[in-house]
Amino acid sequence: MARIGWRGVFPAVTTQFGEDFSLDLAATQKVIDGLVRDGVAGLVICGTVGEGTSLTAEEKRRVLAAAVEAVARRVPVIAGVAEYTTAMACDLARDCRRLGVDGLMAMPAMVYSAKPHETVAHFRAVARASDLPVMIYNNPPVYKTDVTPEMLAELADCETVVCIKESSGATARLADIRRIMGDRLVLFCGLDDVVVEAVMLGCTGWVSGLSNAFPQEGNRLFELAMAGRFAEARPLYDWFMPLLHLDARADLVQCIKLCEEIMGRGSARTRPPRLPLAGAERAHVERLMRDALAARPSLRLAAE
Repeated sequence: MARIGWRGVFPAVTTQFGEDFSLDLAATQKVIDGLVRDGVAGLVICGTVGEGTSLTAEEKRRVLAAAVEAVARRVPVIAGVAEYTTAMACDLARDCRRLGVDGLMAMPAMVYSAKPHETVAHFRAVARASDLPVMIYNNPPVYKTDVTPEMLAELADCETVVCIKESSGATARLADIRRIMGDRLVLFCGLDDVVVEAVMLGCTGWVSGLSNAFPQEGNRLFELAMAGRFAEARPLYDWFMPLLHLDARADLVQCIKLCEEIMGRGSARTRPPRLPLAGAERAHVERLMRDALAARPSLRLAAE
């Protein structure tokens, strides 16, 4: 089995765009550097929050190269692999090795609602396309394909498949994965508003959306949960929860980017068809942020 050191909070990094929606690599690198300086354990680039499916093939490779440059080996860089065909996914997987990426987050084939055996074959091909460790990403509410524990078991012979990011929202799924696969896979939580429960059920990593805006709070919450200090984690979780719920919305990218902009960490601009939040929806997120900032906890005191 491939050996990985993936543990802790891995923000799903936003991709930054200019006013004409062109890539802003310098701004993206600034976002990345800020997250690393704030102590995150790793980064996921060109995932859902990074608008990977809104980038051309050439743009994805430019963003990944820029991320590797900005990180400078300080933390692992994991590339989202979300493509329309298996061949395209394999091409990206091979290029990720050349670009210096540390691992892959493989999603089911985009658009096509594959049958279980087709999804397994897709993941198997991506895993064989390079020697990089692979995190399987399960998010049936968004991608309409459910990667069940039984399907994961079929991939047990793929040595580079080492991790599962579980975003179904059904926390019992984590217990099912452990029951069927033991400790064969590293478990990552992929949905922000169940992270403490996910840690209780065996997750040792968290691909987080709202940690883009509050990386230190995300780190502290995860540390407390991992240490079993749930009574201490509860007030921080309660404070964070209204924002964490945004990660479960269909427009999570717009929500997270708006929070990030309010915190001065990036731009809220997204590529169409994603349009900016407006009216009551924007006011709702802004109100959540005002309330959160007014009651923001002191992490220094929490750490004592």
